[in-house]
Amino acid sequence: MKFTDLKTLPIEGVSHNAAIKKQVMLRMGDLAHLTNFSQARFQPGQVAEAHAHADMNEVFFVESGTGKIVIDGEPHVLSPGVCIAVMVGESHEVSNPGTEELVLTYFGLRA
Repeated sequence: MKFTDLKTLPIEGVSHNAAIKKQVMLRMGDLAHLTNFSQARFQPGQVAEAHAHADMNEVFFVESGTGKIVIDGEPHVLSPGVCIAVMVGESHEVSNPGTEELVLTYFGLRA
């Protein structure tokens, strides 16, 4: 068993933009195939620049706020309740063009 609580987890920068803060609830090695299970907070104007993963699928769930994700050049609106899966090799960029914090819970799975 592994127990975590967001109230006690350290805050760190996301790998694609250290100014965007996250808390990692599970890390690689905690569960088979899982690379991370995290929650990120995008302040207005913050962007996790376009990138792709060669060995990982990623799933994003919008907790609060609004934003945009561009997958292989196609934009999609992020709003509370939206869940989107990004497959291995798909280029994706997440941004918060709004005026409120965008909160995403996300996880990666090894391909």
